[in-house]
Amino acid sequence: MQADQRFSQVVEVRGHIIDSMILPKILDELMDLGVEFNIEKVEVGRQKRDPSYALIEIVASSQDDLDRAVNEACRLGALSLAVEEAEVAASPFDGVAPDEFYSTTNLETQIRWNGHWVSVEHPEMDCAIAVDGSRAYCVPIGDLRQGQPVVVGHRGVRVIPLERSRSPLPSFGFMGSQISSERPSARSVREAAIWMHQCRRAGMKNLVVAGPAVIHTGSRDYLCRLIEKGYVNYLFAGNALATHDIEYSLFRTSLGVPLDGGAAVETGHEHHLRAINRIRAVGGIRRAVEQGVLTSGVMHSCVTHGVDYVLAGSIRDDGPLPDVITDVIEAQREMRRRIHDGVQVAVMLSTMLHSIAVGNLLPATVYTVCVDINPSVLTKLVDRGSFQTIGIVMDTGGFLRDLLEELEALEKQGTAPATAVDGVSTG
Repeated sequence: MQADQRFSQVVEVRGHIIDSMILPKILDELMDLGVEFNIEKVEVGRQKRDPSYALIEIVASSQDDLDRAVNEACRLGALSLAVEEAEVAASPFDGVAPDEFYSTTNLETQIRWNGHWVSVEHPEMDCAIAVDGSRAYCVPIGDLRQGQPVVVGHRGVRVIPLERSRSPLPSFGFMGSQISSERPSARSVREAAIWMHQCRRAGMKNLVVAGPAVIHTGSRDYLCRLIEKGYVNYLFAGNALATHDIEYSLFRTSLGVPLDGGAAVETGHEHHLRAINRIRAVGGIRRAVEQGVLTSGVMHSCVTHGVDYVLAGSIRDDGPLPDVITDVIEAQREMRRRIHDGVQVAVMLSTMLHSIAVGNLLPATVYTVCVDINPSVLTKLVDRGSFQTIGIVMDTGGFLRDLLEELEALEKQGTAPATAVDGVSTG
């Protein structure tokens, strides 16, 4: 009887592969796929900062099973020793990728091109990799143009996994997703404050993604103070946040409800529409500020302190305000353009749809803090691939208040804990 044919390939894994769970994840995935593996070599770093190394032979009963196993191992951070050039194919039509195009993660990715490893610019999940000369970059499928060279298959592609920070302090590096209503919120808030403080000192950008609950809960003054102190470079929101913020400035209500505990106004349900109409009459939020129509609130603070904002519309919007981008694909592009402009920290405040949407656009290297009273919102964000997120289950108002206190304490200290961001010393 002829022996069963076996197919094998050797991969290697380097870095902090044990305490960052990279090696166990690869081995678990290989077992789930039903292939065999032989660990031919393991070298464990002796010191905290020393990298480790593993050499693994993957064995399968068919070439298809082997290819599938190697591809999954490489997706998790392994590198095949049989290095081949990346394969490209032309996009057949505008907005259409070639069959078998490589679908990206939000992790740092490289392709083998002309004998060199080339870093893929602007890592983002669920995109294609376009190649232009010596450049490689992520492109949403809908933005592809006919004839554009696109990477297909998994050959010549490697993914660099995030590793847990080696520092005892919460510095820029891998945090790991953490979502628990039992996790001490004070520690999480302090971590967020340190990241925002470090980010500002390093000359990088803080992004805030906010929902209308910031206004409804009476927390807008906290957000205004964050803007005024220079801790917000970009604000992403929808028509609702801006509308209710402006409604409160003009009528002292949010969705017609007085936030000071006073009696409901008989025609309060009309206030948000009247607020929208007044801003439309003067041509937009910026003009309303310039003409003295809008004199307070989050949007006023953004205009007066030079904070760029993107208001993305939805099918349920009233109005909307003139500043709202109603084409959702165009809103994505505007968000993406700002994210690529040095965003290092993203703080998401009580907005499930915007949090998930923005999370899909963020590279895994962006520190992401998601705050919501509902833990399922945080779980959905992580389950969609934003595994770098730290989830804080608490009221938005309490978070913003505590965040400001921590930032003010850091300012009084004069310096934040030392760290380095992309080679920029902040200590």
